[in-house]
Amino acid sequence: MFIDQVHIHVRAGDGGAGCMSFRREAYVPKGGPDGGDGGHGGDVVLQASQGVSSLIDYRFKHHFKADRGTHGKGSRMHGANGAELVLRVPVGTQVREYDEGAKEAGPLIADLTHEGERAVVAHGGHGGKGNIHFVTSTRRAPAFAELGEPAEGRWIELEMKLMADAALVGMPSVGKSSLIARMSAARPKIADYPFTTLVPNLGMVRSGEHGFVVADVPGLIEGAAEGKGLGHEFLRHIERTALILHVIDATGGWEGRDPVEDCRTVNDELARYAEGLAARPQIVVVNKTDVEGTDDVARRVKGWLDERALDAVGGNAFDERLVETPVFCVSAVTGAGIDALTAATAQKVFELRSAASAQAAPRYDQIWERQRKERDQRFSVRCLGGHVFSVEGKAVERMVVQTEWENEEAIAYLQRRLEKMGVEKALSQAGARNGDEVRILNRAFAFAGAMDEGAFPKEGRRPLEEGAWDEG
Repeated sequence: MFIDQVHIHVRAGDGGAGCMSFRREAYVPKGGPDGGDGGHGGDVVLQASQGVSSLIDYRFKHHFKADRGTHGKGSRMHGANGAELVLRVPVGTQVREYDEGAKEAGPLIADLTHEGERAVVAHGGHGGKGNIHFVTSTRRAPAFAELGEPAEGRWIELEMKLMADAALVGMPSVGKSSLIARMSAARPKIADYPFTTLVPNLGMVRSGEHGFVVADVPGLIEGAAEGKGLGHEFLRHIERTALILHVIDATGGWEGRDPVEDCRTVNDELARYAEGLAARPQIVVVNKTDVEGTDDVARRVKGWLDERALDAVGGNAFDERLVETPVFCVSAVTGAGIDALTAATAQKVFELRSAASAQAAPRYDQIWERQRKERDQRFSVRCLGGHVFSVEGKAVERMVVQTEWENEEAIAYLQRRLEKMGVEKALSQAGARNGDEVRILNRAFAFAGAMDEGAFPKEGRRPLEEGAWDEG
């Protein structure tokens, strides 16, 4: 079974809690704090692998979770980190965020185009710090530690796009499957009716010193870019190819189609589906030239290509990319012209891939990681009305969930962290005054930091009173 798009839910491991402990040893009075840190939760990682050919492993199992970190212990013993969960996917898999409720794909997370390339799609929760981290000149015996951070979970979309060098594209029943069978060792299903090919087929071709991978893509019809026929299902596989082998039936097929009109239709659908796809380097393959009465088809197709090249620049000059489109007359049945086509394709693919390799590919894992860290540090304050304010933000929420709410020292420490981060100042600027309710996640507390004019008192500050926090 060929599966090229799935939706899965990934959840990383929770972080372990830090330990609140003091050194207790004979002849060592006032040993001080020695609580270890909790271990970080394991990440969920996608890794591209040549040994995986489809996404069928994720067709029926949709939920994946990494191991959690273990809790810290006394004697400065830190908890072990949770093992990461590695999910292998085919080379050529694109990963996007996915909204399960709206059934819509979101921004691109990663584009795994090379063997072994990895992307973290769910980060494990941070382990809580033990009480050894909270010693200061005035707080010699901190009696609190951080809790572990709950891990993040999300739905993601995996979309496989074939990593072929050249793609056989054309209307149904133009002989694409017969051509790939002639050019390579691939043995696709071949029959004389439209849409015989329902899944893409790959074949390895060798010509002289160069080799390339060719894909046989199911036939396109007018309206394929809008989803007619099998358009949306397989147009995605053309996007990664360096070269398009545009196959035309010189006989017009059993419908008696005009080969030139077929050429125009396919190029129009490519242009509608993706910007610049119609301008991708092409080799036009006029197939079935062994049939009588097809002698002038190649000449007519070449004439149409020249006209298109002239029209592309307003009629004053030729578009060189279009003028350079070669036309080969072949017969998949007799093998005539196949060797010349194969040699030209191998050389063109080599040139295109060599030029592309000189350009540095974007590191999506680094880009997404930087964006994630920037998002984590941002927070927003909203007035919910009725003297109630809400604070939202990854870093702020992490502080809240890692706080031990039965411990007054831990709550006071959180208040100082929020002030340092600028949360109290933002609340004051948003209009919060003493006694107003502030909500973060499932917690609510009375704001007790700002004066009416918005300045923060530097003296006489009081910690949050017991009972000011509740489960909201």
